[in-house]
Amino acid sequence: METADENLIRIARERGLLPLIPLAAGEPSPDALGRAVAAAFGLRWVNPPEFTVPADWRVIVPHEFALEHGIMPLAAADGVTHVALADPGALEVIDRLAFAAGRPIVPALAPAAAIRRAIALCYGPGAADQADDSSGDHEPVPLEVADMSNAPALAVEEGRVTENDAPLILLVQSIIAEGIRRRASDIHFEPLERSFRVRHRVDGVLHAAEAPPQRLQAAIVSLLKIMADISIAEQRLPQDGRIRVQARGRTLDLRVSSLPTVHGESIVLRVLDQEHLKLGLPELGFWPDDQAEIERQIVAPDGIVLVTGPTGSGKTTSLYACLHYLNQSGRKIITVEDPVEYQISGINQVPVNAGIGLTFAAALRAMLRQAPNVVMIGEIRDRETTEIALNASLTGHLVFSTLHTNDAPSAVTRLVDLGAKPFLVAAALRASLAQRLVRRICPHCRRAHTPSARELSALGLPAARLTGAEFAHGAGCPACQGTGYRGQLGLFEIFLITDEIRSLVCDRAPAGRLRAQGRRDGGRTMREDGVRKVLAGLTTIEEVVAATVGDGL
Repeated sequence: METADENLIRIARERGLLPLIPLAAGEPSPDALGRAVAAAFGLRWVNPPEFTVPADWRVIVPHEFALEHGIMPLAAADGVTHVALADPGALEVIDRLAFAAGRPIVPALAPAAAIRRAIALCYGPGAADQADDSSGDHEPVPLEVADMSNAPALAVEEGRVTENDAPLILLVQSIIAEGIRRRASDIHFEPLERSFRVRHRVDGVLHAAEAPPQRLQAAIVSLLKIMADISIAEQRLPQDGRIRVQARGRTLDLRVSSLPTVHGESIVLRVLDQEHLKLGLPELGFWPDDQAEIERQIVAPDGIVLVTGPTGSGKTTSLYACLHYLNQSGRKIITVEDPVEYQISGINQVPVNAGIGLTFAAALRAMLRQAPNVVMIGEIRDRETTEIALNASLTGHLVFSTLHTNDAPSAVTRLVDLGAKPFLVAAALRASLAQRLVRRICPHCRRAHTPSARELSALGLPAARLTGAEFAHGAGCPACQGTGYRGQLGLFEIFLITDEIRSLVCDRAPAGRLRAQGRRDGGRTMREDGVRKVLAGLTTIEEVVAATVGDGL
């Protein structure tokens, strides 16, 4: 015997409709309940529904979206599609569908169980299993991307999507899967005047991928936005969302950014791999003596440690490595980030939401009332955040943060420029770390290399430094896609706050004098760190010279 839908009973109870609905065996009649709720929302009640799937339905509507919102088409005629809806309160979904389909959508209310059965028949048996588990708090629906490492073509989970069912979804999945297979950190979908370009950023360098036909541009962008749970109706403003994927045996998050351009919306998928959280300081490329110094600084009970560098230089990864090193049951660690890129077990992470007033400064003030031992601020960017961070470090908290400066000594002058008092900076700051990323030589095609006189001159290497050097380069192989490089490592400059530096800071000394004193105290520039790694055969002269322009020995 068919039972009444629990969601409709809840809605009827909230709207005071239950006393008006006839009871059958002590429960509301399913038909009477459906008609009453449908009438309250101005919808038609359809039971039993007869589903007729338009040819383009599965291209426009991924089965994850259909399952999440409980929707299936009833009929299409005269340019209008009639759709069965399980939740009468989800009418905003209709607007999204109308935009994606390019035609009006007329909703009707139908039993949720019937819609789930229809979804299973339409999209395959895998959808039925997901429908049973669709209750509870909603998390980003995973876009299943199969392991591409040993297969010539994308193999999608059986029953989820087939080539005949959803060619557009299959195409988008194959682009994402190829990017992940190539170890891309970003996947770019870029609308141009006469083409729709796709590029993968691998080891910091963009590489062109096979481009889909330009006529599919709008459909691909709409599909990505639906998967990321962002509005497909909004094309004038930037938006951000997330897609969760299963790839190569692990979970990846794709941070989705849409940006309106002259020729359409540009979409960038930032690939966030949880495996990066397990990176320790050695994996980042620290030389043993630098690693030992950083470890000494980050176990201090208080003070500020700053990581500086341009966007894409690995600052966040370095901060996460430090937090991973400190993440023990005896410490309370809180972060405030914009956005939270990686979720770390055992750490309290706060996402910035400026729209409701939750800025870095506001979150930081509230965090300090939670009695943390360690605080991480995604970025110090204004006077208020600077002052709160300095005061927190002087009252028994260890504070980590980032700044956008070109070198480590400039972090001091940047804090002063943001309004911090020099004596507070001198008292609070323990160290600043500047970094850049360079590509590692591929271990599979690594070959010995004899540098030319021009290369040696570009790096400023004296002949005395060449004894015992292991210069190398990558010849190019399938593992590195012919580039000769595989992976990245950091070049670092550690600027320690010594007594002499504190005196200079209090005297408002410029960055040049601070840098000179840091060198006298035994510090190295990023170029010098790069030279060590070139001589050890970890990277090439070209990479170090490009990453440390203007940073002489």
